[in-house]
Amino acid sequence: MATRGGRSRAAVSALDPVPFALDRTSPVPLYYQLAQQLEAAIEQGALAPGDLLGNEVDLSTRLGLSRPTVRQAIQSLVDKGLLVRRRGVGTQVVHSQVRRPLELSSLYDDLEAAGQGPATQVVRNERVPAPADVAAALGVPEGAEVVRLERLRSTHGQPVALLCNYLPAGLLELDSARLESTGLYQLLRASGITLHSARQTVGARCADAAEAARLEEREGAALLTMRRTAYDDTGRPVEYGTHVYRASRYSFDFQLLVRP
Repeated sequence: MATRGGRSRAAVSALDPVPFALDRTSPVPLYYQLAQQLEAAIEQGALAPGDLLGNEVDLSTRLGLSRPTVRQAIQSLVDKGLLVRRRGVGTQVVHSQVRRPLELSSLYDDLEAAGQGPATQVVRNERVPAPADVAAALGVPEGAEVVRLERLRSTHGQPVALLCNYLPAGLLELDSARLESTGLYQLLRASGITLHSARQTVGARCADAAEAARLEEREGAALLTMRRTAYDDTGRPVEYGTHVYRASRYSFDFQLLVRP
């Protein structure tokens, strides 16, 4: 139903159930308070991908804030990739950033547990001679046959990560159709393999042209990297992975403890 000025009530209805508590006496700028509360609403699912927030006039009127304050808050979330401005529509939620705890779990499991609706495209599923780094990680001779998997993982129709995994040949049969409907670690567990521990390194670099195309980023965009070797309960290495993640959509969470 249209309102005066041609704006649709549907365009602002997504914010109706979202409570905002802006403290005008706080030294924290109002734009930052608004941005933080909007981001929390997106992360908690109160604002879902596709929800329309209306334009800056609608938002400033609803919240009793100036348009420059609202514009600055919205821009900070546009820069994070959580919101997008659409001409003739207003501001729309794109997606929430994936935040993954650093523990021995798969990306698929974490996305599924967070209600992010993971989807997988298998790019490669083949047997190859083990390069030196893969052979060292899996404890096999260089050149020995290993299984190489490459997968594109997405949520809400948007790519999040490119996953490259190597497994010892003969460990289990990996059907591409099953890999596109579930996670690698779920298939390992279903085959009787008990994952026990892993060694993992997290880093960062810029996207090359091929990665940028698959991840729908610009060439040179920031990527998070993760290298992991997983072991079963007998100490045998069962998986070596080298993954890249869109920094605009993904982060790792750390819990740090004081050493006694």
